[in-house]
Amino acid sequence: MIKNLSVILLAGALAFSSTSLATADLMKGLKDTLNKVTAPSSATGGSTTSTLGLSEITEGLREALKVGTGRVVEQISSSGGYESDPDIHIPLPEKMQQAQAMLRKFGLSGLADDVESRLNKGAEAAAPKTKELIVKAITDMTVEDAQKIYDGPDDAATQYFQKVATEDLSATVRPIIEQALEDAGAIAAYNNLLGEYAKYPFVPDIKSDLGEHATDLALEGLFHYLAKEEASIRNNPVARTTEVLRSVFGGR
Repeated sequence: MIKNLSVILLAGALAFSSTSLATADLMKGLKDTLNKVTAPSSATGGSTTSTLGLSEITEGLREALKVGTGRVVEQISSSGGYESDPDIHIPLPEKMQQAQAMLRKFGLSGLADDVESRLNKGAEAAAPKTKELIVKAITDMTVEDAQKIYDGPDDAATQYFQKVATEDLSATVRPIIEQALEDAGAIAAYNNLLGEYAKYPFVPDIKSDLGEHATDLALEGLFHYLAKEEASIRNNPVARTTEVLRSVFGGR
């Protein structure tokens, strides 16, 4: 019978820390502890699984993911969060990229650069809304979901979010991004560019759906950093910044 879950968790964390030091795989230690909590009892032939223990461990994972989501959203929604970051910077739509040489030839590259800048500013403005939907996905996560995430790779939770939340994220974020693009002047800049470009005969069509383009790449940027943050919390004790994270995952 489990008398004190925190003692078991601490013992698992200490045993793990003694062999793996600060850069150890956090989730391996947690899974070792989880296995002890759910191991069959040799004395009774039954199971000593503690619903409270599993719930507390799942709570720790939820807390970790909420903390990570908060950090990521704060980062990508800041000024330059997309525009100044080469890993998630949103480029022009493909048709416009293919016509870059022609745009430069016609002296329109400056207008194209302005559109690109405003695309990124629109994504930054829309980013805070993603937090609410990711937190909902975290809250709805079951113990079974949590177990699969424990057993998965460093980005298992991010893959889970992509599976269960992408549709809602796209539906919710796209109108926000489209409004943000309007507010950032991206639509006006884009229409101005198209107007100037259309003055030249026999040029290829470069018209694109800016809203869809910006939404898809904004979400790619979100998931890119959610995966990095997830790996950090799994592997780096310093990233465990709340009491729940420290008590469940160990480390100080």
